[in-house]
Amino acid sequence: MGKKYSGDSLQIAATDAYVKLMRAADTVQNHLARNAENHGLTISQFGVLEALLHLGSMRQNELAKKILKSGGNLTRVIDNLEKNGLVKRTPDPEDRRAFQINLTEKGTELISSIFPQHMDDIYRFFSVLSEKELTTLASFCKKIGIEAGPHTPN
Repeated sequence: MGKKYSGDSLQIAATDAYVKLMRAADTVQNHLARNAENHGLTISQFGVLEALLHLGSMRQNELAKKILKSGGNLTRVIDNLEKNGLVKRTPDPEDRRAFQINLTEKGTELISSIFPQHMDDIYRFFSVLSEKELTTLASFCKKIGIEAGPHTPN
Protein backbone atom coordinates (compact mmCIF):
# COMPACT_ATOMS: atom_id res chain seq x y z
CA MET A 1 0.00 0.00 0.00
CA GLY A 2 1.46 3.38 -0.99
CA LYS A 3 1.84 6.40 1.21
CA LYS A 4 -1.03 8.92 1.20
CA TYR A 5 1.15 11.92 2.03
CA SER A 6 3.75 13.77 0.06
CA GLY A 7 6.64 16.07 0.68
CA ASP A 8 10.39 15.98 0.58
CA SER A 9 12.24 12.97 1.96
CA LEU A 10 12.63 14.49 5.44
CA GLN A 11 8.90 15.32 5.65
CA ILE A 12 7.96 11.82 4.52
CA ALA A 13 10.37 10.28 7.05
CA ALA A 14 8.98 12.50 9.85
CA THR A 15 5.39 11.56 8.98
CA ASP A 16 6.25 7.87 8.79
CA ALA A 17 8.04 8.00 12.16
CA TYR A 18 5.10 9.86 13.73
CA VAL A 19 2.58 7.28 12.47
CA LYS A 20 4.69 4.39 13.76
CA LEU A 21 5.26 6.09 17.13
CA MET A 22 1.56 6.76 17.60
CA ARG A 23 0.52 3.25 16.53
CA ALA A 24 3.04 1.70 18.92
CA ALA A 25 1.96 3.99 21.77
CA ASP A 26 -1.73 3.28 21.12
CA THR A 27 -1.13 -0.47 21.01
CA VAL A 28 0.79 -0.46 24.30
CA GLN A 29 -1.68 1.93 25.97
CA ASN A 30 -4.69 -0.14 24.84
CA HIS A 31 -3.16 -3.30 26.26
CA LEU A 32 -2.39 -1.61 29.58
CA ALA A 33 -5.88 -0.07 29.66
CA ARG A 34 -7.45 -3.53 29.19
CA ASN A 35 -5.43 -4.82 32.13
CA ALA A 36 -6.66 -1.92 34.28
CA GLU A 37 -10.24 -2.56 33.13
CA ASN A 38 -9.91 -6.20 34.18
CA HIS A 39 -9.57 -4.83 37.72
CA GLY A 40 -12.47 -2.39 37.40
CA LEU A 41 -10.30 0.67 36.68
CA THR A 42 -9.91 3.08 33.81
CA ILE A 43 -6.36 3.84 32.73
CA SER A 44 -6.72 7.30 34.34
CA GLN A 45 -7.85 5.76 37.62
CA PHE A 46 -4.90 3.37 37.46
CA GLY A 47 -2.59 6.36 36.88
CA VAL A 48 -3.95 8.17 39.95
CA LEU A 49 -3.55 5.11 42.16
CA GLU A 50 -0.06 4.42 40.85
CA ALA A 51 1.06 8.03 41.38
CA LEU A 52 -0.29 8.06 44.93
CA LEU A 53 1.35 4.71 45.69
CA HIS A 54 4.78 5.84 44.54
CA LEU A 55 4.71 9.57 45.30
CA GLY A 56 2.40 9.76 48.31
CA SER A 57 -0.59 12.02 48.88
CA MET A 58 -0.75 15.22 46.89
CA ARG A 59 -3.07 18.02 45.88
CA GLN A 60 -5.34 17.42 42.93
CA ASN A 61 -3.55 19.99 40.74
CA GLU A 62 -0.19 18.30 41.43
CA LEU A 63 -1.72 14.93 40.63
CA ALA A 64 -3.15 16.27 37.35
CA LYS A 65 0.34 17.32 36.25
CA LYS A 66 1.81 13.95 37.20
CA ILE A 67 -0.68 11.93 35.17
CA LEU A 68 -1.11 14.50 32.36
CA LYS A 69 -4.84 15.13 32.85
CA SER A 70 -6.85 18.32 33.05
CA GLY A 71 -8.23 19.35 36.42
CA GLY A 72 -11.84 18.91 35.34
CA ASN A 73 -11.26 15.42 34.00
CA LEU A 74 -9.33 14.46 37.11
CA THR A 75 -12.15 15.61 39.40
CA ARG A 76 -14.45 12.97 37.88
CA VAL A 77 -11.72 10.31 38.10
CA ILE A 78 -11.12 11.08 41.79
CA ASP A 79 -14.87 11.24 42.50
CA ASN A 80 -15.25 7.71 41.13
CA LEU A 81 -12.21 6.40 43.01
CA GLU A 82 -13.55 7.95 46.20
CA LYS A 83 -17.00 6.46 45.61
CA ASN A 84 -15.34 3.04 45.32
CA GLY A 85 -13.39 3.55 48.54
CA LEU A 86 -9.97 3.62 46.86
CA VAL A 87 -8.98 7.21 47.69
CA LYS A 88 -10.08 9.87 50.13
CA ARG A 89 -9.87 13.64 50.12
CA THR A 90 -8.58 15.36 53.23
CA PRO A 91 -8.31 19.11 53.80
CA ASP A 92 -4.88 20.47 52.93
CA PRO A 93 -3.36 21.95 56.11
CA GLU A 94 -1.41 24.52 54.07
CA ASP A 95 -4.30 25.70 51.86
CA ARG A 96 -7.86 25.58 53.17
CA ARG A 97 -9.20 25.78 49.59
CA ALA A 98 -7.41 22.59 48.56
CA PHE A 99 -7.60 18.91 49.38
CA GLN A 100 -4.94 16.24 49.60
CA ILE A 101 -5.76 13.05 47.74
CA ASN A 102 -4.75 9.93 49.67
CA LEU A 103 -4.91 6.22 49.02
CA THR A 104 -7.14 4.24 51.33
CA GLU A 105 -6.10 0.83 52.59
CA LYS A 106 -8.36 -0.73 49.94
CA GLY A 107 -6.76 1.45 47.24
CA THR A 108 -3.25 0.58 48.40
CA GLU A 109 -4.06 -3.14 48.36
CA LEU A 110 -5.57 -2.95 44.87
CA ILE A 111 -2.80 -0.97 43.18
CA SER A 112 -0.09 -2.95 44.98
CA SER A 113 -1.61 -6.19 43.69
CA ILE A 114 -1.93 -5.14 40.03
CA PHE A 115 1.10 -2.88 39.56
CA PRO A 116 3.63 -5.73 39.20
CA GLN A 117 1.72 -7.16 36.20
CA HIS A 118 1.56 -3.68 34.67
CA MET A 119 5.33 -3.34 34.90
CA ASP A 120 5.90 -6.89 33.64
CA ASP A 121 3.88 -6.01 30.54
CA ILE A 122 5.90 -2.83 29.96
CA TYR A 123 9.16 -4.74 30.38
CA ARG A 124 7.92 -7.39 27.94
CA PHE A 125 6.89 -4.84 25.29
CA PHE A 126 10.19 -3.02 25.51
CA SER A 127 12.33 -6.16 25.72
CA VAL A 128 12.67 -6.10 21.93
CA LEU A 129 15.07 -3.17 22.41
CA SER A 130 18.57 -3.26 23.86
CA GLU A 131 19.45 -1.05 26.82
CA LYS A 132 21.24 1.32 24.45
CA GLU A 133 18.18 1.46 22.17
CA LEU A 134 15.92 2.16 25.16
CA THR A 135 18.17 5.02 26.24
CA THR A 136 18.18 6.39 22.70
CA LEU A 137 14.39 6.06 22.40
CA ALA A 138 13.89 7.88 25.71
CA SER A 139 16.23 10.64 24.56
CA PHE A 140 14.43 10.99 21.22
CA CYS A 141 11.01 11.12 22.89
CA LYS A 142 12.21 13.80 25.31
CA LYS A 143 13.66 15.83 22.45
CA ILE A 144 10.38 15.66 20.49
CA GLY A 145 8.37 16.51 23.63
CA ILE A 146 10.50 19.58 24.30
CA GLU A 147 10.12 20.77 20.71
CA ALA A 148 6.36 20.27 20.86
CA GLY A 149 6.09 22.03 24.24
CA PRO A 150 4.18 25.23 24.90
CA HIS A 151 7.14 27.46 24.06
CA THR A 152 7.07 26.42 20.42
CA PRO A 153 5.32 28.94 18.14
CA ASN A 154 2.61 27.62 15.82
